[in-house]
Amino acid sequence: MLYHLYDMQHAALRPMRLMAEAAQHTFQNPFSPVSYTRLGRAMAAGAELLERTTRRFPKPAFGLKTTVVNGETVAITERFALQKPFCNLLHFAKPEGTPAQPRVLLVAPMSGHHATLLRGTVAALLADHDVYITDWVDARLVPLARGRFDLDDYIDTVAEMIRFLGPQTHVIAVCQPAVPVLAAVSLMAAADEAVQPRSMTLMGGPIDPTANPTVPVQLAASRPLSWFERNVITTVPAYYPGGFRQVYPGFIQLSGFMSMHLDRHIGEHIGLFRHLVRGDGDSAEQHRRFYDEYLSVMDLSAEFYLQTIETVFQKHHLANGTMVSRDRRVEPAVIRKTALMTVEGELDDISAPGQTEAAHRLCASLPDEMRSRHYQKGVGHYGIFNGRRWRENIMPAVREFIRKHDAV
Repeated sequence: MLYHLYDMQHAALRPMRLMAEAAQHTFQNPFSPVSYTRLGRAMAAGAELLERTTRRFPKPAFGLKTTVVNGETVAITERFALQKPFCNLLHFAKPEGTPAQPRVLLVAPMSGHHATLLRGTVAALLADHDVYITDWVDARLVPLARGRFDLDDYIDTVAEMIRFLGPQTHVIAVCQPAVPVLAAVSLMAAADEAVQPRSMTLMGGPIDPTANPTVPVQLAASRPLSWFERNVITTVPAYYPGGFRQVYPGFIQLSGFMSMHLDRHIGEHIGLFRHLVRGDGDSAEQHRRFYDEYLSVMDLSAEFYLQTIETVFQKHHLANGTMVSRDRRVEPAVIRKTALMTVEGELDDISAPGQTEAAHRLCASLPDEMRSRHYQKGVGHYGIFNGRRWRENIMPAVREFIRKHDAV
């Protein structure tokens, strides 16, 4: 019922949205004298704000067409290397003849936003690495006949992709996938598989949420699992491809994201209005790019969400050594062939400092020369993998770590 009400509200606002679009075009028409006045710009700005706050944002494109390798511009072609019901392995392929580069599997979070949230991460890595990324599929688009998807399936998917890419692979996990990536690598090491990643970089992930609890961690731990089942899980309507699937909807996740920093988001939208009235097109376009991405969300399968809440945030199975996946004990201490790097941000209010660094305690068998820690001052959660500090400080450290362990 919740999903139906949301869709009904969106449909009911459609006439208002169309009127706002019409007003925006009217007051931005270059042949209309009023469009050159402050009143006209204010009317157009207000109409744009109304349209954007009532719109559903589609999945953005990566849009990465070129990169620079050894001083030369080369074309980038996006192609699926592997396709599964809930995840596609997307390769940012370079032309034949491009010098060989370390192969990187970038595991994007399946926590509400699309993999395109890591566009800046990919862009910075492309110059020096052969990049693949997990492009998760919106659960409401996966037919019920394609089966379920839970945390164990996530772990198996990561392991399958590592095997597919081969033993020269370096894995980078951003935020939420730090736990399933560490679990997958642990299980591969326990089985002494021929294919194990050269290195594993965990960035801002909840390896041990109790090390430095944040508001999301406290919320997850303060309520029983049944509360989440009753209040945030709903059924996808029949008119979607994934009709009747139980999901944690993207629109509920987005409301949670927004409420954490509501005053800041309101201020940003007021800023957009002012930029438009002043005619500051560059600042307005920067706002649009960020929020086109931030407001584009996807549904998660209910079983994945609930199992993650229970395993990671309530019972802390990985941190306390009791995690089991398909009757297999997850023991990071068995990892001996995969080097470990952790990255944390001083101002991270989602996975606070200490949560990711806990992976070093769990991976007890690794010698010091196979470990690296990066603590970045002055950045929050998103600054770990996007923005100037990522490009100038964090990415070079990750690049050197990968290079160090690529030829071992």
